[in-house]
Amino acid sequence: MTTDVKVPTLGESITEATLGQWLKKVGDSVKADEPIASLETDKVAVEVPSPVAGVIGALVVAEGDTVEVGALIATIEEGGGASSPAPAAAPKAEEKPVEVSPAATAAQQAPAVPAQTNDALSPSAKRAAGETGVDPSTVPGTGKDGRVTRIDIEGAATAKAPSVPAAAAAPAPAASSTANGRKEERVRMTRLRQTVAKRLKEAQNTAAMLTTFNDVDMTEVMAARTKYKDLFEKKHGVRLGFMGFFVKAACQALRDVPSVNGSIEGDEIVYHDYADISVAVSAPNGLVVPVIRDAQSLSVAGIEKTIGDFGKRAKDGTLKMDEMKGGTFTISNGGVFGSLMSTPIINPPQSAVLGLHRIEDRPVVRDGQVVVRPMMYMALSYDHRLIDGREAVTFLVALKNAIEDPTRLLIDL
Repeated sequence: MTTDVKVPTLGESITEATLGQWLKKVGDSVKADEPIASLETDKVAVEVPSPVAGVIGALVVAEGDTVEVGALIATIEEGGGASSPAPAAAPKAEEKPVEVSPAATAAQQAPAVPAQTNDALSPSAKRAAGETGVDPSTVPGTGKDGRVTRIDIEGAATAKAPSVPAAAAAPAPAASSTANGRKEERVRMTRLRQTVAKRLKEAQNTAAMLTTFNDVDMTEVMAARTKYKDLFEKKHGVRLGFMGFFVKAACQALRDVPSVNGSIEGDEIVYHDYADISVAVSAPNGLVVPVIRDAQSLSVAGIEKTIGDFGKRAKDGTLKMDEMKGGTFTISNGGVFGSLMSTPIINPPQSAVLGLHRIEDRPVVRDGQVVVRPMMYMALSYDHRLIDGREAVTFLVALKNAIEDPTRLLIDL
């Protein structure tokens, strides 16, 4: 009996996706609910599970194709592998009725990930295993519950690189030569990158954006972190970083300057009595922005736990779409990549975004004396249609005061 595999419902207002990767090839055995493909939506990668146990009969679309919700993407022949056609004959039997692009053919011929490890691998880890040829069962996992992550597989591939013949490497994307012999490479933009580009341009075209800067002395926060980081990690099971302090301080500043936490909808201004803080997190396919819900009610430990969980799942490609919806204010920390200063772009429909940057020792004047202090530039980009310069400066000063004197966070000043 043949069972159709169709694109599942992807979430509110999402009607199509891109077939990012086939996790199985024609002739492979699958279990019920085992992922067979990874779809890329505007926000995250979504796995498509097999509805039944059986053998992959046909892959109807190729990697990179756009598919709509409910569209047929594969067929599965129900039953065990013993009663199914031999894997070697399956591709020939299916090649005639099914048109598959060269990209899909290359994917089907890539080194297969052992079936016993597929259940424990995220989409990004499976992709890395297919590209590098590394057997996940031989790689020690550092993820949750010992799961093998993309970083684990890439590290194993790097370690064995000298002994792997050049011919065994995954084929590079097609390159073309220009008139003078130099090469160019054209790679199709992922759906996530297309959406990021579209939204950022819309923000520039719609909002009257302006950026205000300030700097902050990180001495006291760094001292507190150094003093309590070991006890903090022992008690809460997560490292004490700087984002917990900044999110907590931002929540207080947003309460004092509510327009920074507002948004424009038509000819109305919407003010929020809660702070849903979007935090920019790096993922394999680009930047994603999950939301810390009701951050104003969380402790520093709760904030750090939430951010840590977002970071891990962003790398594994397991963030859910609902976790990236909404948000009333965004914090982007470019300092982790070494950025000195930037003008971040608003994340619509929000009206402001805070950019954090690297900490570096600089000479400053304190009590008439020139001293060296760890300083950081902060940048607040905001929609001038809603937020006046006075309010933007007031917000940054409130944030600066809370970080330079963390006691204010405890006594709510």
